[in-house]
Amino acid sequence: MEPGALAAPGPPMYSQPMHSDSSPSPGNMNRLEHAASSYLRSARHQPVQWHAWGEAAFAHAEAEDKPILLDIGAVWCHWCHVMDRESYEDAEIARIINDHFVAVKVDRDERPDVDARYQAAVSAISGQGGWPLTAFLTPDGRPYFGGTYFPRDDRYGRPGFGRVLLTMAQVWRERREEALESAASVMSAIEHNESFSGGGGELTLALVDKIAESALKMFDPHNGGFGSQPKFPHPASLDLLLHLAVNRGNTRAREAFVVTLEKMARGGVYDQLAGGFHRYSVDERWVVPHFEKMLYDNTELLRNYVHGFQSFVIEEFRQTAQEIVGWLDAVMTDRERGGFYASQDADINLDDDGDYFTWTLDEARAALGPTELDIAALYWDISELGDMHHNPAKNVLFRKYTVEELAAQSEVAAGRSVEQLRQLIDGARRKLLAARAARPTPFIDRTLYTGWNAMGVTAYLETARILRMDAAREFALLTLRRLLDEAWDGGETLRHVIAYHDGNTSGDKVPGTLDDYAFTVHACMDAWFACGEMRFYHAAVKLADAMIARFYDRTAAAFCDTKQQTNGSAPLAVLSARRKPLQDSPTPAGNPTAVSALLRLEVLSGRSEYREIAEDTLGSFAGIVEHFGLYAGSYGLALERLLLDPVQVMVVGEGPEAESLEALAMAHFAVNKTVMRIAQARLAPEEIPEALAETLLHVPAPDGAAAWATVCRGRTCLPPVTSAEALLEALAEKA
Repeated sequence: MEPGALAAPGPPMYSQPMHSDSSPSPGNMNRLEHAASSYLRSARHQPVQWHAWGEAAFAHAEAEDKPILLDIGAVWCHWCHVMDRESYEDAEIARIINDHFVAVKVDRDERPDVDARYQAAVSAISGQGGWPLTAFLTPDGRPYFGGTYFPRDDRYGRPGFGRVLLTMAQVWRERREEALESAASVMSAIEHNESFSGGGGELTLALVDKIAESALKMFDPHNGGFGSQPKFPHPASLDLLLHLAVNRGNTRAREAFVVTLEKMARGGVYDQLAGGFHRYSVDERWVVPHFEKMLYDNTELLRNYVHGFQSFVIEEFRQTAQEIVGWLDAVMTDRERGGFYASQDADINLDDDGDYFTWTLDEARAALGPTELDIAALYWDISELGDMHHNPAKNVLFRKYTVEELAAQSEVAAGRSVEQLRQLIDGARRKLLAARAARPTPFIDRTLYTGWNAMGVTAYLETARILRMDAAREFALLTLRRLLDEAWDGGETLRHVIAYHDGNTSGDKVPGTLDDYAFTVHACMDAWFACGEMRFYHAAVKLADAMIARFYDRTAAAFCDTKQQTNGSAPLAVLSARRKPLQDSPTPAGNPTAVSALLRLEVLSGRSEYREIAEDTLGSFAGIVEHFGLYAGSYGLALERLLLDPVQVMVVGEGPEAESLEALAMAHFAVNKTVMRIAQARLAPEEIPEALAETLLHVPAPDGAAAWATVCRGRTCLPPVTSAEALLEALAEKA
């Protein structure tokens, strides 16, 4: 049987979210009763005898000589729960599964390593991946058929799941050789996917320009963003375009960055009432989103808006960044212990489609006074005919006009000033939020994932420095301390999960991935810059060394996403396939993220090995990376960091003078620029990383100065300065 012989198109990869938190009756549980993952626990009442991913499931399949039915999904995935209700909660379907298969359920957030490999398999079979991922495996875990969502019965142009199950069981019994041949072919595809070999290209700034040009060719100047529908945010590429706009004068890159951020913040993809971005837009105008909210989207977009304000001082960017922080603080964080939650669902049940976030005109009228309604209906485009297919009366709130544009419409403004209109809109927002709070709230997965939390720490620390938000700084440090205390053993071992939804830390100790290590190294360095605690710097060094030891393939000169096996034990099922992630999808890719971490750390530590590994890694992809264009933003940023001299601005002192110098040094985003603030009392070798101590401690402090700054490019430092004018001159001076 050739891969894809029975394949049918599935729903889009980024499908609508849903959580079914059923409360099964005691004694009516399957093997997932004791699972820690929110997604697995949502299926613990089903009649399917699910196994969690692990050696026991595969041993059972080998002993029974049964194929494996694999389901991979997520707690926020709508179609996962549709398939749960239609098929996995159906007694007849469950009987077929239990009779003919060993069923294994995987949470893609908990096991991204498993998901990535089977996504490659199903894409090879059907031409499309996504969630739910449904795959049929040999007892040792090799896929011989797969797809995404299958309906209970034949419809949507897809075969019914019952028919697919019986056919796949028959293939295993009667046409096994064909199944094994298909499995071998698919395994080859898995091993090829993201195991790139692209050496031979030259590492130059021209390569960065090619990556940026590829993204700019997809830029939509009318609506912002890239390509047509559906539209996703691309934070790494946006930061790359911003860097080129600010530091190389690329006006097209500036337009793409500014227009995209403006259009996204004004669209329905942004929660106009509470702040925070939904996952993506189904239309090219950013109006109708898929309503789930993911932590990683919001941390990276927060950085985009902070960097945009840092560079262009656009007030709307500052306001959007503050609102994202406000939503994260209120909804997505453990305020007492530290930690960022993973996701918020879109819907309450399977008949819902973003109803928590959308409004009919009558619902808005019930919450607002007549004047407020008149203004709000225009400002957020609330009308009798809305935007949602399942309920045309439902409106997605988006900003059709700016406040200034409303004020210019005399028949609407009725003589009110911009400030008066703004007060009316703020009042309407508060009333709509209060009315929305009375609705059933979509499920929040309170699992704390290590890499995503590290991303949150970095985003909050950058926001705190640029927007002067001390509370964000303190929460980021609280979170990082918890991460290091609960997910790290102080040596080589970092776990993928800090704590599960209910605070449970006793689930499977899922090992950390390359992403977990790389993002945590970044977070630790950012924490040292923020507070000067050498604990964080030493943790960054230890974790970077562990990252190299566990993930770096010296033969291929690239990082693998999972730990290399050194004790002779064979990885389970498809985990033997070595992935070397290069593509940003949707978070920044592991290899360029690790490279950037090592380059940053080399500047602080002086350890040349970090730079050598970083350069070799980028070189191993140089021959192919330009073809990834929009999805290679993090690679472009890492290459800029490698090729440009690092610019370090060290501000010494405390008080208003030091704050003024630091704020001036922070102006304008540049990936190769680092600004650090050091108190006079910390000017000691034991308080400063090695390479910094070699330069900073030899810079003579100006006599009698309360605060001073020095600018270093590469290994050369300019004389210290005490005035804003002199600092501007030093920053403008070329090496």
